[in-house]
Amino acid sequence: MLTSSSPGFARIQALDLFLCSLLNRANRREYVGRFFALFSRLGDGVFWYTLILLLPLIHGLGAVTISLQMALTGLAALLIYKWLKARTSRPRPFMVSDAIIRRVPPLDEYSFPSGHTLHAVAFSLVLLSHLPEWFWVVVPFSVLVAASRPVLGLHYPSDVLAGAMIGALVAGSSIATASLLLA
Repeated sequence: MLTSSSPGFARIQALDLFLCSLLNRANRREYVGRFFALFSRLGDGVFWYTLILLLPLIHGLGAVTISLQMALTGLAALLIYKWLKARTSRPRPFMVSDAIIRRVPPLDEYSFPSGHTLHAVAFSLVLLSHLPEWFWVVVPFSVLVAASRPVLGLHYPSDVLAGAMIGALVAGSSIATASLLLA
């Protein structure tokens, strides 16, 4: 079993920190840092909340159910995210290593999982299950939001990967529940 005191865990953590510092090096270029800071800020929720509100205006009243499903999925994702953050209490990379440059302030204290990535994946998958034509907007946006997290020194790559997997599970549950309720 892998525990936080086992040598295997220490090696995984060291690899995670190494990969984070590699990605974070891009942040040393001002324009790269600003680019990813923009996507990080939009990933705070601004993009998603705006999209949820605009969907019925763009696609008609039928999209109200999509917006409602996205909002409820976001709420479920938020509750899971908050619970995990409180249980894991993993310090952020910039708190662990002076070599990691933090470009923007974090929204909260802990690193695991990446809430930005969790929500981006969950919102994207729910939206795409109804409106696949949004693929070329939400997938590149979500990838840039996810990439911004280690580049900006706020998350380890494993935080981002876990956030994506949890987001996919939340979205899958939402999609399955909605199809049962609407059947």
